Amino acid sequence: MSEFSRRSPLRRLLRLLAIVALAWFGVTWLMVLMLRFIPPWTSAVMVERQIGAWVHHEPNFHLRHRWVPWSQISPWVPLAMVAGEDQKFPYHHGFDFDSIHSAIDEADDGGRLRGASTISQQTAKNLFLWNGRSFVRKGLEAYFTLLIEMTWPKQRILEVYANIAELGDGVYGVGAASDAFFHTVPARLGPSQAARLAAVLPSPRRLHADQPSAYVLRRAGWIEQQMSQLGGPGYIEGKAPPHAKR
Repeated sequence: MSEFSRRSPLRRLLRLLAIVALAWFGVTWLMVLMLRFIPPWTSAVMVERQIGAWVHHEPNFHLRHRWVPWSQISPWVPLAMVAGEDQKFPYHHGFDFDSIHSAIDEADDGGRLRGASTISQQTAKNLFLWNGRSFVRKGLEAYFTLLIEMTWPKQRILEVYANIAELGDGVYGVGAASDAFFHTVPARLGPSQAARLAAVLPSPRRLHADQPSAYVLRRAGWIEQQMSQLGGPGYIEGKAPPHAKR
């Protein structure tokens, strides 16, 4: 068998892999590009939760979600989310490497491995992927985070995150949460209400914004302090000096 004949199958395989990779990039980038302008009517995490309710026979489960455009969301809501989840959001490019290194160091010292995901990463995961921890999911999360950061402005990332984040069991986005918990519209949410919504983000099925525990109240109070120290709503537009302390 000639040298060319032995190499031919390998070349065909490499060519096929290159075509698949280019097709994957093209399809996923086009999807992300479309969602820069079109409101997502659902998310992968919402679909996962609904399927879980069917599988586990939860007859009383009702998924609530209502898209609200940026212009109809109180500026305190995205500020509270940034203050509580990702204070370097206006200035990083999708990843907070300082927080990642800090989390790894704490785990190496015997502590529990805590999350260090940015709002961009959480948006990518909620919109396109699934809950849980695995190298495959984290790799895909990083990939979609890069696509989002390259394609969307920061305001769009926050707008989508505020509309798809789980803020209660089966309650997704600030539109559904403001109605379910505060009986008002998102535009009328004040800083205290916004802080309580942000306070439940680490565990929205266990914590409650409408009937806050002592922990939620303490965390909401801390978030309000951070909102003030960051300089108010102008911070998320890069108009206030960065005093980010995660």
